[in-house]
Amino acid sequence: MLLAVHHIAVICSDYERSKRFYTEILGLSILRETYRQERQSYKLDLALGNHYIIELFSFPQPPQRPSGPEACGLRHLAFAVDDLQDTITHLQGKGVQVEPVRIDEYTGKRFTFFRDPDGLPLELYDASINS
Repeated sequence: MLLAVHHIAVICSDYERSKRFYTEILGLSILRETYRQERQSYKLDLALGNHYIIELFSFPQPPQRPSGPEACGLRHLAFAVDDLQDTITHLQGKGVQVEPVRIDEYTGKRFTFFRDPDGLPLELYDASINS
């Protein structure tokens, strides 16, 4: 039986740039950082609050993945936030471009998208009661 999502694995093209983005800009905390010599690869285990959430990998010359909003495969990774505008302001202050806010036609909740350093689409979803 499935219990929960354990983690999400992300392969990046520039390890230090992505490490900085996920830790310094998004505020995820580092649980463990491992260099795997045989693979010439870093594995960075990241948490959000007390929850293990992302494995960030580096590999030498990873192939590009065709990506677009409607490409087959993982569409995006969404983060729940309690104050959408404050989070947008924080990201923009760090130089991150954020799309205009949209309204979910089914829930009435506000959301927006931005991208990680490799173009992976990330969503901010307003989880506040009053949105």
